[in-house]
Amino acid sequence: MKNLLIALSVSMLLFGCKDDPKKELTDEIPFEETDETLPDTIMATENDLDLQKQIDVEIRKKTLVEKEDERDELQDLIISKRFLRDEDLYTIDFKYPYLNENLKESYVNFNEYIAETYLDIAGVEAQILEDKELLCDTLRINKFREKRYVDYKVYNVNEKLVSVLFYKENFYSGTLHPSYTFDCLNFDLDRSVFMIYEDFFIEGSEEELRKILNEILVAKIESGEVYYDCWGISEEDFFEYKDNFVVDDKMVEYYFDDCVICPTYTGNFSVEIPLEELLPVLRRYNLNPLQL
Repeated sequence: MKNLLIALSVSMLLFGCKDDPKKELTDEIPFEETDETLPDTIMATENDLDLQKQIDVEIRKKTLVEKEDERDELQDLIISKRFLRDEDLYTIDFKYPYLNENLKESYVNFNEYIAETYLDIAGVEAQILEDKELLCDTLRINKFREKRYVDYKVYNVNEKLVSVLFYKENFYSGTLHPSYTFDCLNFDLDRSVFMIYEDFFIEGSEEELRKILNEILVAKIESGEVYYDCWGISEEDFFEYKDNFVVDDKMVEYYFDDCVICPTYTGNFSVEIPLEELLPVLRRYNLNPLQL
């Protein structure tokens, strides 16, 4: 009876794990023969998983840094700036774009938004120090330095739109891996205004677009690509992130923070949707730069 309860418990745990839903479980588990070596086996497996997760995190960072964009082609338009502050308890390293106001005075709309939203250095510092005050162990505070990094990628569509991805890498005290968050901006260069979901897609089409996105994501999971252990995006999450995309002449790429569609260690944070697949939801009017 005792062995039966143990077998049932292990089976429930295995079925509840997302690591490999395709694996089939068998009833023939040699508990009697493996009891003595099980702790060592578990320890080795956990160490291997931790090492693989560390590797995946590094691959993810390299993928972000080396991701191709159009910054070089847009040198006349984009002015790259940087803010760096390296203190005893933290590092703040922000890279961000300004639009060249010599080309058009109304680009000040973009620059003021960047200054107000991404350069709230006082607010970032206050948050870091507040987090450290929650730690009562002084040695722990000194051992782990907070780090905040922001960098960006920029794309251009038909010389009418500049599309910017901000990726933020945060190292928090005591955590094993950095966390990542993403912000996307789409700025109409002709009208000098920011564009949102409804400027690109039919109003009320969120559920249809979410279905398209999830079909692509599920296909990648089932094909055995690196999207292992991921899941579809929920209706609630999609409405929160529906403006979080960048565009180019071929696709729309949606970005999601850690643990929205994938765990941090998988190294996945975005879903690319070819424009052809978005035809049912694209808004058809002259101001939409995604017109095919």
